[in-house]
Amino acid sequence: MIEVSNISFKYAGGKGLVFDDFSLKLKENNIYGLLGKNGTGKSTLLYLLSGLLRPTAGRVMNDGFDAFRRVPEMLSEVFLVTEEFELPSMKLSTYVKLYKPFYPHFSDEILQGCLADFELPADVHLKELSMGQKKKAFIAFAVAANTNCLLMDEPTNGLDIPSKSQFRRVIARSMSDERMVVISTHQVHDVEQLLDHILILDHNNMLLNASVQEIQDQYTFEYRSAQEMDGTELYSEPALQGNAVIAERKEGDAETQVNLELLFNFKTQMK
Repeated sequence: MIEVSNISFKYAGGKGLVFDDFSLKLKENNIYGLLGKNGTGKSTLLYLLSGLLRPTAGRVMNDGFDAFRRVPEMLSEVFLVTEEFELPSMKLSTYVKLYKPFYPHFSDEILQGCLADFELPADVHLKELSMGQKKKAFIAFAVAANTNCLLMDEPTNGLDIPSKSQFRRVIARSMSDERMVVISTHQVHDVEQLLDHILILDHNNMLLNASVQEIQDQYTFEYRSAQEMDGTELYSEPALQGNAVIAERKEGDAETQVNLELLFNFKTQMK
């Protein structure tokens, strides 16, 4: 479990606080989608959860450890996939040999499975890979590290369409009761079928913190023609099929799949 308790944070030289008296709890056996507009603190929050940044007030406790102290016991159970990264000029097999000792639960079997899903050979030289292939290699290592906490910042950026499907399969197969995954993304359609809990962040305000099931219990997501619009819509926007609509789910209404982009627009525009 990660507990963020009343934190404040400001970058040196920054004009204002990114977070002020902000709190949040994240639990195992969940794949969280962390959504928000540019500049609302999504990447900053991931860095605070991993201990790369230190709050100016409050505490971030990761599995009972003060995250900023970055003790080995915590670091061995946390992996952060940053949006931008550099990999050394060496074979992937050499990279794995050098870095897997830092992760006591590292699984060669999981690594081979991820590489197979991503159609990457284990003995490939990292400098020969495209940016998208490097990202897949990095994600494969991150998943194989088998940490309890996996944090990912825009993981599908740079991936082609087949690779995004492969990414979803890799993450879904890697889940366990002990693992927590937090995915910060703007590419909501890449991951909306993967997520089971949605967080919509607006600096200090959590516009939404709910499981997908809770969202489906509360709302229906559908398309209505102009003639079908009856005033019960909580939010709507034009679509090729007429109007994309969020409405309150009533007794007897069928459960509908969450339209994450529509939900995001609803919550950010109606705040």
